[in-house]
Amino acid sequence: MLEVIFGTKARELTLQYLLTFKEGYAREISKYFDISLPSIQNQLKNFEEGGLALSKMQGRTKIYFINPRYAFLDELTALLNKAKQYYKPELKNKFEMQRKRPRRPEKPL
Repeated sequence: MLEVIFGTKARELTLQYLLTFKEGYAREISKYFDISLPSIQNQLKNFEEGGLALSKMQGRTKIYFINPRYAFLDELTALLNKAKQYYKPELKNKFEMQRKRPRRPEKPL
């Protein structure tokens, strides 16, 4: 939907992923959307160089997350949230929060 503005679908989906799930790494995002790994890696590298994303090392994995001090974060978030309303249902479902780890056994539903 926003490919015209962002340049590529990979860039848009990578941003959507980071905003929805708060953090992620290249291979995880690549598998989630079935997009080539080098494409996602390039997007994340560009985001980090531009100050939009930050990264931290977790073991040998580089985890990326949105820079909370990014000057246009509110505007970007509003734009991406509006775009979600117009996505196809299959893509909308991908952005609903999904658990990344199992629920504690004693925790009530």
